[in-house]
Amino acid sequence: MVSAMAVQLITSAQAIALLGSDAIFLDVRSVPEFEAGHAPGAYNVPLMHLVGGAMTPNASFAEDLAALSLPRDATVVVSCKAGGRSARAAAMLVQLGYTRVLDHGGGWGGNATDPGWVRAGGPQTSETEPGRGHRGPGR
Repeated sequence: MVSAMAVQLITSAQAIALLGSDAIFLDVRSVPEFEAGHAPGAYNVPLMHLVGGAMTPNASFAEDLAALSLPRDATVVVSCKAGGRSARAAAMLVQLGYTRVLDHGGGWGGNATDPGWVRAGGPQTSETEPGRGHRGPGR
């Protein structure tokens, strides 16, 4: 159980084990990264947008998240490519009042301490469920 108002760091194996539970998967990678492959059922709310080959902050991150109307007491697994963006986004979720936030530190592609979702054998899809994708800047 995650303590109220704290972010818990979890491994790729732990994140994969939560798939199929009541946990909500929030992928904060850019739209092109998400569209290339993500966890089945994941929502995409980019922390950064890929614009002209460079990453730029998503100024409407909090508003985009609020538009999903996710329960503030739901278990939310936050993931990105390698753990940097997910850590920042997870902290923002706590500031926004989410109480059960899990930071998937290995992300999609892994890092020095975690193999990541793909190499850990997590299921992946490029299909986006209705209402779970993000159109990018200038929607």
